[in-house]
Amino acid sequence: MLSSLALALSCLLIISPNASAAPNGYDSIPAAGQSIPLVRRAQPERTVADWESWAKNERESLIAKYGGTMEKRSTGTNLMTNQNGDSSYFGTVAIGTPPISFNVILDTGSSDLWVADQACTTGCSKVQLFDDLQSSTFQNLSEIFQIQYGSGAAVGTLGQDVVQMAGFSVPNQVFGVVTQASSGLLNPPVSGLLGLAWQAIASSKASPLWQTLASSGTWTDPLMAFQLTRFINGTSVNTEEPGGSFTMGFINSSLYTGTIDYQALPATPSYWTLPMKSLTVQGNSVTIPTGTSSDSAIDTGTTLVGGPSSAIQNIFAQIPGSQPGTGSWQGYYTYPCSTVVNVAISFGGPSWPISPADFQLVKLSDSQCIGAFFELTTGGTAPSWIVGDTFLKNVYSVFRYNPAAVGFAALSNTALAMNGVNAPAPSPTIGSVSASATAGTSGTNAASHRWGVPWAPLVGGISVAVGAAWV
Repeated sequence: MLSSLALALSCLLIISPNASAAPNGYDSIPAAGQSIPLVRRAQPERTVADWESWAKNERESLIAKYGGTMEKRSTGTNLMTNQNGDSSYFGTVAIGTPPISFNVILDTGSSDLWVADQACTTGCSKVQLFDDLQSSTFQNLSEIFQIQYGSGAAVGTLGQDVVQMAGFSVPNQVFGVVTQASSGLLNPPVSGLLGLAWQAIASSKASPLWQTLASSGTWTDPLMAFQLTRFINGTSVNTEEPGGSFTMGFINSSLYTGTIDYQALPATPSYWTLPMKSLTVQGNSVTIPTGTSSDSAIDTGTTLVGGPSSAIQNIFAQIPGSQPGTGSWQGYYTYPCSTVVNVAISFGGPSWPISPADFQLVKLSDSQCIGAFFELTTGGTAPSWIVGDTFLKNVYSVFRYNPAAVGFAALSNTALAMNGVNAPAPSPTIGSVSASATAGTSGTNAASHRWGVPWAPLVGGISVAVGAAWV
């Protein structure tokens, strides 16, 4: 769920699924196991005022947000789109009979699938809309669906239909059919969001698409993986650029080097949570909270990194000339743009470095920049840290169902060569289905408040994604 970065910023707080609806009836039908690309959009020039407004919204949104039978199939890939200079990453799902494609934000910080409905009256302009009358397999469950974001809300009803992705199908997937959305929550060409966290935090109480596939044995291996591209430091960046890949049921060995370091989830799965064990700045160890205060949600739907105030203060204390932001920049820090900042994080295994390009969120002036780490106060059972794409662009990330764990590996030269590549963004496609799994009955989980599902446009069109749900 933010230059490239600037665009991301405006949506950070208000995750703005800036993905236009995917067209129907694509002529190209990929073979089973092929990828579906995620698309990214170019970003217009933003003023410091735009960034300031975005930063304020970003921080406030995060604070509000975190408070069957199957047929075996080998692998599936969904090519992603990088939108607005690393502000968000989206892919494609197909819903209904016949299947219609929709662009959705891929978010490991929440657990619900939802799309805008044709009956949507507010907040759904110029996006692909779902029409239940066009699907012969749709069922209206006549239950209210509602997700509250820091920047707004999405409201509608729950439905059930066939949902396909990367050659896999769940014939009875429960999802939200949204009829009202807060202004700025949806931005073309994105029509909704696909939650990839665990059922325990699903507002719908339904099994997430990925969990049904993984638990049923449909996937060759019970895991999914991401490789995200970087365009934040590029020039002439388009609104939509190649975003990398999202694989289901396998890991793509061409995209990483060395071994994958897996760290087990410390508790009953809800978020993809790992304890942050260490953090260094310019090679110096920084004091960070321990115990449950070190819990970190690994969240593809969030653009930046938010954490406890004391830790963020300690980070910038290692950067000479840094100062707390004021006004709309409260919770952020400025630092000299001439300083190359090297940050690295460990979750119990290797220490993973973050590119200085990702640490620099935006330039306020020729001399002053804003950092991509900001102070965040979460609530309820939400993790204290939200670790988003600022970090995840620097690793190959794996989310394993059983045993439950998150793994990281160093990116290969093949993956690194995709950063800033001069190539068209992926086109939505509807592939043939070669494996399916039936979702079980809904659980008894309490509804959750999404802390970052919204993609909100900033005053100048800057986008930043915040993607975790509060429970």
